[in-house]
Amino acid sequence: MNTVAIRQKLHHYIETAKDKKVKAIFAMVEDEIEAGAVVWTDEFLNELNKRANDFENGKVKGRTWGEVKKCARRLTKSR
Repeated sequence: MNTVAIRQKLHHYIETAKDKKVKAIFAMVEDEIEAGAVVWTDEFLNELNKRANDFENGKVKGRTWGEVKKCARRLTKSR
């Protein structure tokens, strides 16, 4: 089952579940919900979109995670 279907089933379940069940589900994920409540500013989103567009249009070269780690290790060893 894909994520969209899971979300739909969960949403429907929560809408129709008894209060006790809803409170139990919330108790299980409350800390995660509170920690994940990050609000991105328009300025941040605009910069993110600009960088994504620059990458997609070939204006900047991206690096793989492996390349980044290799470079960081090399820089750390040289200090």
